[in-house]
Amino acid sequence: MTFEDQPELYRVADSYRSALTAAPPATLIPDQWLHLTMQGIGFTDETSESRLAAIIDNAREQLRKLPAVGVEFGEIVVADEAIVMPAIPAEPVQRLRAATRTAIGRVVGEDQVPEDPGRFRPHVSVAYLTAAGPAEPYIQTVRPIAPQPAAVTITHVDLIEMHRDRRMYEWQVVARMPLR
Repeated sequence: MTFEDQPELYRVADSYRSALTAAPPATLIPDQWLHLTMQGIGFTDETSESRLAAIIDNAREQLRKLPAVGVEFGEIVVADEAIVMPAIPAEPVQRLRAATRTAIGRVVGEDQVPEDPGRFRPHVSVAYLTAAGPAEPYIQTVRPIAPQPAAVTITHVDLIEMHRDRRMYEWQVVARMPLR
């Protein structure tokens, strides 16, 4: 999911990014690259155009049956490789992911859909950790930040082609699938 024109989300992310400038090195994620990764399909050079078109068609069919969902971002978690804001509540995003996985499975076979669905924790990263070390300096830096949560309405799911060539994920939208 990408988040264009979401000033409340940008406000919350910026409150954490501003504080993190005083922490050990981290790659701060600008507003334009804030996203919520739901489900991988595969590498672009290993996914045929026809397979991709079938996945998009199936995903559009599945997702247009589902209503837009509201979530909030505000709380912060220092994870293994990133500093993230979990989606609250997680369940609506998990339902969108399940529909997306179903659509992919109809094309590639359910047992061929990558990634363990039980490990999915919907979140938006605000920074990627760039060095090994303890989490405590980051935790201490963001602990005093308590922004008013950002309410976000998710109205679509994007299929993106992404890369991490410059220390953060960047992408281009391949297909946008609106929710009901």
